[in-house]
Amino acid sequence: MYRNRRSIRKHFLTLMIMISALSLIPGYVGPAGSAKAATGPRELEHSLMLVSEEVKLSVVSITTVKVFKHPPTGGGGYHGDQYGRGRGDRRGGQGNPFDDFFDKFMPKAPPKGEYKTQSLGSGVIVRIDDGTGYILTNNHVVADMDELKVKLSDKREFDAEIVGTDEQTDLAVIKIEGENLVAAKMGDSDILKQGQWAIAIGNPFGLNHTVSVGVVSAIGRSGVGIANYENFIQTDAAINPGNSGGPLLNIDGEIIGVNTAIFTRSGGYQGIGFAIPVNMAKAVLRDLINTGKVTRGWLGVAIQDMNASLAEQFGVEVTEGVLISDVQDDSPARDAGFERGDILTEYDNNAMSDVNQLRHVVAQTEVGKEVKVKVLRKGNETVLTVKIGEQPSDLFASGKSSTGADMGMTVQNLTEELAKSFGFEGENGVVVSAVEPGSAAAQADVKEGDLIKEVNREKINNIKEFREVLKSTEEGKDTLLLLRRGMHTRFVIIKSK
Repeated sequence: MYRNRRSIRKHFLTLMIMISALSLIPGYVGPAGSAKAATGPRELEHSLMLVSEEVKLSVVSITTVKVFKHPPTGGGGYHGDQYGRGRGDRRGGQGNPFDDFFDKFMPKAPPKGEYKTQSLGSGVIVRIDDGTGYILTNNHVVADMDELKVKLSDKREFDAEIVGTDEQTDLAVIKIEGENLVAAKMGDSDILKQGQWAIAIGNPFGLNHTVSVGVVSAIGRSGVGIANYENFIQTDAAINPGNSGGPLLNIDGEIIGVNTAIFTRSGGYQGIGFAIPVNMAKAVLRDLINTGKVTRGWLGVAIQDMNASLAEQFGVEVTEGVLISDVQDDSPARDAGFERGDILTEYDNNAMSDVNQLRHVVAQTEVGKEVKVKVLRKGNETVLTVKIGEQPSDLFASGKSSTGADMGMTVQNLTEELAKSFGFEGENGVVVSAVEPGSAAAQADVKEGDLIKEVNREKINNIKEFREVLKSTEEGKDTLLLLRRGMHTRFVIIKSK
């Protein structure tokens, strides 16, 4: 305990020394020139106090109840993945270390009746219409729950109703009916800068209206694996189980994000938290309130990032842009004339640098809008006009895939049975039946069950054609494969040895 206190005191003194030093710099006014972030530790302290008081009435505690027919086995405590997400954020202690022993080896009486589990999350009132308060929170906090209650900081409690949820962004909107509700102000996450102040408010471990302070550690985080659409704000403001759905604020008390998850190996705070940008949340909020579902734009292409190796294979110099690895039938892209192998460099007069950027701008494009898209096709620049469609509801349904590895690979002809088994009906190509661990194919992420559709830009239908194309490949040259795995098609490069 002494060591922890000494560590806290040391970090606090270091922070105060840094703040005091900044206050000596002429004209320093805090991160991003915030008017409220005046010089000196007292002014900063006052700003943080104002933010806490101003937003206090808007931040809510969300209690959810899930009813099971029989009680689950195992100890209590919080359960989630390494990103600190569970089905809501569980309340309870750390569990009894002996529970697991008794669960495994001691006989139990047959379970009877119903069993209820209670979870806790946070939310923030963002809109009020005629006595109805709309609350922004996380999908994983409220989805599939049987009971939903909201508690304000003034101790009032309400039964809440789900307006709509969006699993792809992990956002949800719920509503309560009441008087004298206060909505927080929503900011602009597009102008965020790394290093700005970040203030998280929520109910970690059931401790209502807890305020933690840090900075915006990074912006535009993607590839984290938390949601289908990721553009996270990363912060070191302390976020713990129970904070999910609560607001991340700037020094002016404006919402800049919705706290969603933490990266943790312990189940608690380890200095890395993620929040959904408020501008993404605004669009989801609008759609869920207006229609109960989120409508997104859709092109109908499989895409992947460009890199130097792919640029060399396609005979271009650009390493930014998005490679079109497949075009779906009956899609807006097919109607607009997109082709496999096109490199998309501009969308609606905006340069596109990677897959994540393109996916976000397409999703946010109004359905039915005609958009100019610039592509490189066999080295020549072409402008296509595409009428954006509505994203199918089952777009992210997972397809089958197997595990495997690389050229150290064996293939077999695509039979009717295999096509049916892997979902490749109507396709041509050869199926990867085995991959040798550590081989060139394994390093290129070729897996058992992948369908090879093209070799070095040439379509293949069977093993004979596969071998013929490989035989004609120049010795020492890398091999470009077009693979289909489940619902997705992509190019991979097998490096020559």
